[in-house]
Amino acid sequence: MNEWILETNRLSKKLGGRMVVSDVNVQIAKGDIYGFLGPNGAGKTTTIRMLLGLAKPSMGSIRLFGRDMRRERLAVLRKIGSLVEYPSYYGHLSGYENLEAVRLLLDVPKSRIEEVLAIVRLTKDAKRPVKGYSLGMKQRLGIATALLGQPELLVLDEPTNGLDPAGILEIRELIKSLPKEQGVTVMISSHLLSEIDQMANRVGIITKGQMIFQDSITALRRQAKNRIRLGVSRPEEAWKLLLASGHAAEWEQGRLSVEPENDGKVAAMVSTLVRHDFEVYRVEEETASLESIFLDITGGEGSL
Repeated sequence: MNEWILETNRLSKKLGGRMVVSDVNVQIAKGDIYGFLGPNGAGKTTTIRMLLGLAKPSMGSIRLFGRDMRRERLAVLRKIGSLVEYPSYYGHLSGYENLEAVRLLLDVPKSRIEEVLAIVRLTKDAKRPVKGYSLGMKQRLGIATALLGQPELLVLDEPTNGLDPAGILEIRELIKSLPKEQGVTVMISSHLLSEIDQMANRVGIITKGQMIFQDSITALRRQAKNRIRLGVSRPEEAWKLLLASGHAAEWEQGRLSVEPENDGKVAAMVSTLVRHDFEVYRVEEETASLESIFLDITGGEGSL
């Protein structure tokens, strides 16, 4: 049985007479990197605000670390670190001094500053004014700040937003290291499906305020409708022959594709084409992208 670090039951929020989050059940296990996905306006940020105690649910419940958030709010929130939107910092102060300001509020040992600087690989830049940091360094400093209190759950909202490829790689590798090296469970809200695919082991997809999918990345990929692309001579004629022979085939934008079904079916299609004097010079499987799977299961709502 999974040990849920975070579990919501029918979590809902009404704003201005409209239900913006409706009956959302989030389940995050200890050690997960959980990707929380959805188009703009889907309810991601509102859900995260409720999880962090920044907004009160209209209905439903939140359990964190096995405790009811309504009854033990302060106790559970002490075990959560978060970075929502862009990190706050004092530009004229160094990275170390910014962390010291937060450390005093959290009342954690001073040695913790050196520890989190090492985790986010900012030790060498700790004495520099933050105004001279790159955006990626500022994001890493924000994550260091979120880790100061030694949280068990880290909630990150769009942590790679606006970063260049090098900065995205830095943040991605940092996040991937946290569960194993620091024992921290991570929840990432993002619209970058390709990034989530490279970091998360579980994913929840929300659209129009409702959770429409929650499972492993592997289970999400199993929903894909892969295709077999055929490189043949006279492709349009080949398509017509396959249809006449009872095979499911598609002709789109000058490309011939068939449903994979099984290896025997594909072999039969190739055999049919060869017997009718078509040259078959390529047979390749085209795996659906995470983006196309998202559009399939949401009915094409929004674009990520």
